[in-house]
Amino acid sequence: MSIRPYREIIRRKSRQIFVGNVPVGGDAPITVQSMTNTLTSDAKATIEQILALEAAGADMVRVSCPDEASTKALKEIVRETNVPIIADIHFHYKRGIEAAEAGAACLRINPGNIGSPDRVRDVVKAAVDHNCSMRIGVNAGSLERELLEKYGEPCPEAMVESALNHARILEDNDFFNFKISVKASDVFLSVAAYQGLAEACDYPLHLGITEAGSFTSGTVKSSIGLGMLLWSGIGDTLRVSLSADPVEEVKVGYEILKSFGLRRRGVTIISCPSCARQAFPVIKTVEILEERLAHIQTPLTLSIIGCVVNGPGEARETDIGLTGGGKGHHMVYLSGVTDHRIDTGGMVDHIVELVEARAAEIEALDAAEAAAPNDAKSAAVRIA
Repeated sequence: MSIRPYREIIRRKSRQIFVGNVPVGGDAPITVQSMTNTLTSDAKATIEQILALEAAGADMVRVSCPDEASTKALKEIVRETNVPIIADIHFHYKRGIEAAEAGAACLRINPGNIGSPDRVRDVVKAAVDHNCSMRIGVNAGSLERELLEKYGEPCPEAMVESALNHARILEDNDFFNFKISVKASDVFLSVAAYQGLAEACDYPLHLGITEAGSFTSGTVKSSIGLGMLLWSGIGDTLRVSLSADPVEEVKVGYEILKSFGLRRRGVTIISCPSCARQAFPVIKTVEILEERLAHIQTPLTLSIIGCVVNGPGEARETDIGLTGGGKGHHMVYLSGVTDHRIDTGGMVDHIVELVEARAAEIEALDAAEAAAPNDAKSAAVRIA
């Protein structure tokens, strides 16, 4: 029993697959992915975008492969990047075969859409031969005609039935190395479909609210939908779909997971919205700190509070804290304890230095623990 049961999330038990060298499902961390919006046939531009996504923390990246030029470029793209690449395949089975041969770690494909059983077998064989997993991607906007006739409209039951029908095709070909998504732009429809699918199978689930919208509206919609599912323990990997720079999708994905304590990466800044009591410009300070601390990958917490009403309390719960004080003199907290004061002028540079030093300290402790013999590891933890 957790000491804080109100914060406990019991994840749905799912089988585990691998996308390249990244585990998905089972007890693996929930992974964050995005998708390029460059022409895949433009290998240089696509590689640059994938490298930017890697730097932002993407665990895997999807690229669209609508034509032969795209799958031809895929071999170079895979060679020049580090994260597993997912090839987005729709109707042409040959693109799936070519993508697997080019080194894609996963195929996003609906086997029922690519033609005859022989074609499905050919794609499955290519996936097996090249150690390539798959994702069945059901979308409310492209449900099969017979299901729309049966149910009258896109609904959770139709989406789950579509997913299971596609899964059965792969199962009949003795292929089980796949995950499933059932996305819709409607939050209610998406959540209900995922809930139904979670009960109907044990395959890992890829979460997303599709066509969620612009950066602001899409972030809100995705946070609500994905948040409901994650809180109930559903989800093994996710993408936040935004009409924005794909790097923003990764950042938002991590923030959602960090809010639930499901993944931690980089600096979590706890800050007040500011008011007339603020003793320094909180909003501008946080904006600058977010930019200057973006390179930190080590998980740690930083509180930036404009006055003493909530500042000391928040600082007690964070690695580093800053609380606004009178006459331009502000209190700095280290590990929740008051430590020293800092003036407004050198405040930002000072906080950045403290965060970088704390991150280096944590990394050194982690490295020492990893290198220590088993009988010494527990002592290292106690000292830390």
